[in-house]
Amino acid sequence: MRAGISLVPFLLAAALPAPARAQGFLDQFTSEGLRVAGIGFDVGATWSDRLDAAVSASLRLDAGLIAPHIRPLLSVSVFHSRYAADEIQKIEDRLTALVVDPTGQARVVIDDITLTNVTLDLDLQYVVAVGRVTPFFGLGMGVHIRNAAGPAIEGTILEEALQAIVAAGNATAGLEVWVSPTFNLTAEVRGVVASGLADLSLRGGVMLRLPGRGGG
Repeated sequence: MRAGISLVPFLLAAALPAPARAQGFLDQFTSEGLRVAGIGFDVGATWSDRLDAAVSASLRLDAGLIAPHIRPLLSVSVFHSRYAADEIQKIEDRLTALVVDPTGQARVVIDDITLTNVTLDLDLQYVVAVGRVTPFFGLGMGVHIRNAAGPAIEGTILEEALQAIVAAGNATAGLEVWVSPTFNLTAEVRGVVASGLADLSLRGGVMLRLPGRGGG
């Protein structure tokens, strides 16, 4: 019985480290390191599953560190593109199927539809400096504001259906190259999944660093 009792402290000690480690990890997150550490601009190309390739651009704000090596990054980005020809064909076919025409000759024709997509993102990126290069990897959430336009859909229910404000998720990977204390070069690949649209962007740009390198 004494042997059984003597084992109790050891069993409790073995069970305690897991919650303690979890609590220790959460304790690393603090607002003390938050600040405007840098402002960046980048430009590149965006490929989508429903749109033609387009030029895209973004403005970013590095908000410092919320935990060791973890930075929040706020950004606003935009691209303007046309719906791909096969997507236009699908829309025409669906609308034509709704037309009541005994002759079967009716055909809905849409020249083109353009989409302007503005995105507001909040990312959490893991960053670690390796010499003058800082690789980063991250996940984030965003809001996409879409505006569709085209002569054939103006003022129609189709225009309303293609215009929306939707939530999205993203994943990023890239690097920042230290050029000077106040000027860095950036490169990033970003994948985004949102309702009715998925896209992949490849962009390069600059990050203007405020006093202190921040985000590294």
